[in-house]
Amino acid sequence: GSIPPGSELLYETRKNRETGQTTKTPMLIKKRAPLTGADLTDAKVQIDSQYNEPHVAMTFSKKGGRIFERVTGENVNKRLAIVLDNTIYSAPNIRSKISGGSAIIEGNFNMEEARDLAIVLRAGALPAPVNIVEERTVGPSLGQDSINKSLLSGYIGSVIAILFLIMYYKGSGVIAVIALIFNMIMLLGGLAAFQATLTLPGIAGIILTIGMAVDSNVLIFERIREELRLGKTPIASLNAGFDRATLTILDSNITTLIVAFVLFQYGTGPVKGFAVTLTMGILISLFTALILTRLIFDYFLVVRRAKSISI
Repeated sequence: GSIPPGSELLYETRKNRETGQTTKTPMLIKKRAPLTGADLTDAKVQIDSQYNEPHVAMTFSKKGGRIFERVTGENVNKRLAIVLDNTIYSAPNIRSKISGGSAIIEGNFNMEEARDLAIVLRAGALPAPVNIVEERTVGPSLGQDSINKSLLSGYIGSVIAILFLIMYYKGSGVIAVIALIFNMIMLLGGLAAFQATLTLPGIAGIILTIGMAVDSNVLIFERIREELRLGKTPIASLNAGFDRATLTILDSNITTLIVAFVLFQYGTGPVKGFAVTLTMGILISLFTALILTRLIFDYFLVVRRAKSISI
C-alpha cells in the first residue's frame, strides 16, 4: 500500500546481544514530530531500585512537559518513536498519560544500551545537516606564541596604568595601585576556584577589567579634586567625591554587566569564557574601587588623622 500523507517509513535498528546481528524493523511514523530534542532538558541513566535494571530518565522544559502530557494522553497504548537522523533508536509503548515534566523509558536494556539511548535523547534532532565551512589547525608553538603576546600586552598595559596613576595622582595613585593589585589577586583566585581555563578571550577580559578599574578610580579622584578646589576639608571632599562618582560608576558597570550576560547567554565557547571573566572582573572592580579604596582613604584620614590628600 501507499504511505499516507504526512507520514513516512523509517526503520528501528536493533542489535542482537548474543549473535551481534543487526535487524531493521519498518515503522510508519508522522513526518512532523510534536516533540523535539529542543524540548528536552536532560536524559540520564538510572538504576531501578526494585529490579536493579537500568532505565532512562527524561526531564522536559515547561513547554516540552505540556506537549509530552498532551501527546501521551492522546496516544495511550501506542508507541512513541525516538528518531535521530532518520533512524529510530527506540519506540517505547505509552502506558498512560504522563504529566509532571518527567518520564522514564523502561525496557530490556543493559547499561550500554541505556547509555546510548540517553546520548541520543540529549543530542536532539538536528534541524539541518552540518557542513564544514572552514577548519583550522593551530600548532602548539603558534598557540603558545599568541598566549605569550597576550600576556605581554597585559603586563605592558598594567605597567602603563600603574605609572599613570602614581605620576598623575601621587599618593592617591598608590592607593589605587594597591586596590588594582587586590583586584587581580581576587580575579585570578576566583577563576582558580571555578577551575576556569585561561584562554585568549579570558586574557582579553582581564585586560579590559584593568582598564575599567583604572577608569573608576579616575572618576573618583577627579571628583575629589573638584571638591578640594572648592575649599572643602579633605574628609568632606572625600565623602562628596565618592558620593558623586558612585552613581556614574554603577551606571557604566551595570551596562557592561548586561552586555556580558547577553554574551554568556547566547555566545559559545571562547565568547562565554570572555563573558565570565568580564563579569567577575566588573564585580571585583566595583568592590575594590568603591569599598576597598574608600577604606584605605578612611584609614589615613580618620585613623592616622592625615591633614591633606595627596592627589
